[in-house]
Amino acid sequence: MTTHTNDYGQEVGFPIPDWTTPNPPAHVSLVGRSCRVEPLSVADHAAALFAAFTVADGDTGWTYLPYGPFDTRADFEDWINRTCLTDDPLFFAIVDADSGAAVGFSSYLNIRPLHGTIEVGHVHFSRAMRRSRIASEAMYLMMRHAFEAGYRRYEWKCDRLNKPSRRAARRFGFSYEGIFRQHMVVRVRSRDSAWFACVDGEWPALKIAYETWLDDANFDHDGHQRQSLAALTRPILVATD
Repeated sequence: MTTHTNDYGQEVGFPIPDWTTPNPPAHVSLVGRSCRVEPLSVADHAAALFAAFTVADGDTGWTYLPYGPFDTRADFEDWINRTCLTDDPLFFAIVDADSGAAVGFSSYLNIRPLHGTIEVGHVHFSRAMRRSRIASEAMYLMMRHAFEAGYRRYEWKCDRLNKPSRRAARRFGFSYEGIFRQHMVVRVRSRDSAWFACVDGEWPALKIAYETWLDDANFDHDGHQRQSLAALTRPILVATD
């Protein structure tokens, strides 16, 4: 890495003379082949999401989130109305292109245009979409939208103990950056947060990795992947000090 110094000989960050502050992310639908990612609404998505998240033996996907599960659809709709219809966090429903039903949600949050940073979070996949083409394509669509909007840094944070989320972050191309100890109080428990991120210089390679994985040629006649997304993104991950 090239070292940059100021007039006093002190090391400083690299210059970005052409830096332009990006706009906040737009309330638009992001369309892929297996899914759409569209602004969350009660009218369009609440019924399907509540059905997808309601499973007989309980949905462990709520464990590390600060809300849920919801006992009734009315409770779920009330939570959406109170929490999910803002600009930050900006929630999206993940819609199965084949069925037209919402099967998960995610959001942008901690949106800082001044610094070009944005986070993806509040990620909750129903069982029908976990480790599916829908899940990976939804994350690709949101990442692509953020970087093409001009953001420099795209973040993923999760509970240190949430091993599935930590594995997912790496699979989706986020490099591990460390632990923030006692970062939050969630469900009256102390949470250490694991931080992951990818940056704009990595985006071209990540874009190729995602599009290689999503290509129909990467799947056999039974729908089994020939190359895993993790294998494609692993060479792009970086170790940080």
